[in-house]
Amino acid sequence: MPRFRATLAYDGSAYHGFQRQAGATPTIQAALEEALQRLSGRPVTVIGAGRTDAGVHASGQVIAFDVDWRHEPEALLRALNAQLPTDIALQTIAVAPPGFHPRFSARRRTYVYRFYRRRIRQPLWDRYAWQIAVPLDGAAMQTAAAMLIGEHDFATFGQPPGEDDPDVVGHTRRQVMQSELDWADGALSSYTITANAFLQRMVRSIVGTLVEVGRGAMSPEEFAAALAAADRRRAGPTAPPHGLTLVSVEY
Repeated sequence: MPRFRATLAYDGSAYHGFQRQAGATPTIQAALEEALQRLSGRPVTVIGAGRTDAGVHASGQVIAFDVDWRHEPEALLRALNAQLPTDIALQTIAVAPPGFHPRFSARRRTYVYRFYRRRIRQPLWDRYAWQIAVPLDGAAMQTAAAMLIGEHDFATFGQPPGEDDPDVVGHTRRQVMQSELDWADGALSSYTITANAFLQRMVRSIVGTLVEVGRGAMSPEEFAAALAAADRRRAGPTAPPHGLTLVSVEY
């Protein structure tokens, strides 16, 4: 039975995260597996590269599944998208190379967190960006963000997943390759972070703490000390999930 690799986009607003949960709890994985079962007539397990939290979105999630499909992969993409809810859609699909695993084979993942700096709520942004109504010091935030690049113990910003890549399971050290703010869109801004792997809620915790720096409640030096402390109590508030999008996974 062939294994297929697909790139997936979804609006996570109506779902309790990617990973399947007990009962009828709506999740991305459950919706995919139900659609595949309708197509194939048998249970199919979907594996994802990242277990996004409830309310988190994706434009470049990578999944894999084994299914007996006797037509071209593009026909499977069309058939599966026809079965999926309108807020979930495969973007690409191909037969996976031997031994491919979307989580364990990944070299790096990139998330983007969007926020907007206005006192008045903007309905067209509000579903996918966090409204911050106070002024922010972008230079201070970027100084703090740059301190994350490299290999660090990120225990201040999250907890290790229960199951993960054997190379990173059970500890909180991660390597960050990119950590930067983009203020080019005026009031609509973004934070991009790329790492080999992430802890649970790591990106949202980092963003919430960077906002503390931006509003003057924490200095960049205090941010650096919080990172070095490897103490979850030293982080700022966790940013809400709706501003976060998994944009790419590299292999």
